[in-house]
Amino acid sequence: MLVLIVLIILTPAAFAADATAGGGTNWIAISAGFSMAIASGACGYAQAKATAAACEGMARNPGATAAIRFALILGLVLIESMALYTFAIIFAKVS
Repeated sequence: MLVLIVLIILTPAAFAADATAGGGTNWIAISAGFSMAIASGACGYAQAKATAAACEGMARNPGATAAIRFALILGLVLIESMALYTFAIIFAKVS
């Protein structure tokens, strides 16, 4: 336990010494990775909810299948564009 406490106390000093030598952390790349992960997770969740709702709607009203399918495809395209816009912004920032 004492070793763990010493490591926790000395770790910031070790990283601070490295950052002054010019080898700082690339926070843009790290935050870009987190933002793409969040955008991808949100897209996956939203697409799953949209597909589930469309399937339920088609099951309840088979006569409206064409309209529901069109709305589903349009919604999936707009949801997927969120991930693509996030990727484009990340690519512009990191490059």
